[in-house]
Amino acid sequence: MKPNTPWRPARAAAITWRTDGTPLANDFDDVYYSRENGAGESRHVFLAANGLPARWESHRGEQFTIAETGFGTGLNFLVTWKAWQALAVPRPRLHYVSIEKFPLAAADLERAIAHWPELGEAGKELLAQYPGLLPGQHRLVFEGGHVVLDLWWSDIDEALEDLASLGSPFVDAWYLDGFAPSRNTAMWSDTVLQAAGRLSRPGATFATFTAAGAVRRGLEGAGFEAEKFPGFGQKRESLRGTLRRSGTAASATPELAWDLPSECPATPASALVIGAGLAGCSTAHALARRGIAVTLLDQGALASGASANEQGVLYTRLSRRHAPLTDFALQSFRFASRFYSQLFAAGTLKEGVDGLLCGCFHTSSNTEEMAQLAEPLAAVPELARVVDSSTANRLTGLQQSSGGYWYPASGWLHPAAVCRALAHHEYITLHEHVGQVGLEVENGIWKLTRDGKVLAEAECAVIAAGTSSPGLAGLDWLPLQAIRGQTTSLPRSEMTAALRAVFCHKGYIAPARNGQHCIGATFDLGEETPEVRQADNRENLARLAEAVPAWAGELDRLDPDQLPARVGFRYATPDYLPLVGRLPDRNAFLRDFASLRQNARQHIDRRGQYVTGLYTSTGHGSRGLTSTPLAAELLASMICNEPVPLDRSLCRALSPARFLIRDLRRNRI
Repeated sequence: MKPNTPWRPARAAAITWRTDGTPLANDFDDVYYSRENGAGESRHVFLAANGLPARWESHRGEQFTIAETGFGTGLNFLVTWKAWQALAVPRPRLHYVSIEKFPLAAADLERAIAHWPELGEAGKELLAQYPGLLPGQHRLVFEGGHVVLDLWWSDIDEALEDLASLGSPFVDAWYLDGFAPSRNTAMWSDTVLQAAGRLSRPGATFATFTAAGAVRRGLEGAGFEAEKFPGFGQKRESLRGTLRRSGTAASATPELAWDLPSECPATPASALVIGAGLAGCSTAHALARRGIAVTLLDQGALASGASANEQGVLYTRLSRRHAPLTDFALQSFRFASRFYSQLFAAGTLKEGVDGLLCGCFHTSSNTEEMAQLAEPLAAVPELARVVDSSTANRLTGLQQSSGGYWYPASGWLHPAAVCRALAHHEYITLHEHVGQVGLEVENGIWKLTRDGKVLAEAECAVIAAGTSSPGLAGLDWLPLQAIRGQTTSLPRSEMTAALRAVFCHKGYIAPARNGQHCIGATFDLGEETPEVRQADNRENLARLAEAVPAWAGELDRLDPDQLPARVGFRYATPDYLPLVGRLPDRNAFLRDFASLRQNARQHIDRRGQYVTGLYTSTGHGSRGLTSTPLAAELLASMICNEPVPLDRSLCRALSPARFLIRDLRRNRI
């Protein structure tokens, strides 16, 4: 998605349903799967020809990665997942990456999956997490993280080139499943097949239903040995093969490679995570799910900093145009809403006490923007839709006069409950109230110290300490800014009892938790006053009264001096995107990319030098509930040398090193 282009949903596949229940792709005049037995075809052509599941049983790595060209109805993924489920434990984690330019609308996917009742719960779980037509990359997590599906709604050339440009081959098996080469040539181009070769690990295999000579020659040119094998049903022959030469380095790119590390350390067995707020607990949980022993520490109590508000809102933003801030906001919102939904479904979080995904209405006075977004949002109703004031009032239970945006998958959460739930894991050891600490590295081992004594040590460290982050490991150069915010506790009353969804205006209010509504919050950039100010209580009440005039009389009768309040400080960056990723070696960056001061467009053929084993997740501002779960997945994927859940441009937009490159180009450092 190119920045500054109009925001649009992904284009849905145009489907015609035949009388036998088989979907036909109108654009390619081809069926999605065999009319004889689609699931049988998937098992024969893709699993068996790639040597699965036997290869899983002998696989030495922690994870086995399959890449697919053309997600279609998801049948190949579901059949593969079912075969993986049948394996005895222990078994490698299954990571499945699939690229699709024209995804099915949710209703078409549901109809297709209904054709295969033997897929059972797997099909239902896929439907529950399916991102619809929201553009971008989408990570779906199943089986407690043991099965991961990355969906890239993208042109095949762009997606594979983006993945290959990282220069880290990760694919163990390919499912080449575009429509017939004669009808969909783009999926079988030499560019696509060459990228497949570069992305493949030694010994990687491929399988495809076609036996076309051009495809075979293209695969051989990409480094695969190809052979024919009997096709499925009435099809006489198909192709399969094995990589005979290792994937090569990253392809040429006009972008500076500052975001690519010059060295990639092996996956660690242990990790320190400093900061037990939303960012730290999410990261610790993501690492623990991968079998890494995590020591989680906080100078105070769990969720005692910016994560200590009684209620927080799962918040996102819309825009008429693509931009890194918008794209990350929407993709992280989709991931977070499904992440919390799974925690509620599992009973890890209790509805009404720890949160409630009851939907959220955001007022808007920008009628021009709403008019422009109404049509594209109609294709992604599970994300948001434009509503008028009467519809908003019906959804929220309020009486107010503004139209705006309705987010059905949003809601409120008690951040401390989320942190407790995520920190409760057999691979996580939590230490609270450790006080002021230092962080140092010795012989590749990171050590957390206090008064000269080592409190904990591990092979890597993640700094997620919010306002305390710059004081660790010499990170005072990071351009973080503290924003003071005060929330006010409002008692539930007969007036507010009608509220049944989150209401965001210039502030926010959610249905009550334990008889109290948490309203606010003020936004005071650069203020350092930690004490509660009654003027801020009055401001929070005034904003709510302005947004809901029907409540103004009762709110006026409240005494602001008697209402409980809390002050917190959230850290944000100048571009309001968080800092997520490897921490750069600042001195090396200033040396290696020094010539950018004279020529900001100069191409420097050099990768970035990063501090080995040191990472961060901070600067989430007021959107930590939304951004931290996906940020944790990104960090854990980097640390464990897995495919990352975002494209390279978004990874660069989140990288802490982006500010060094920016300031060098502006000759500020």
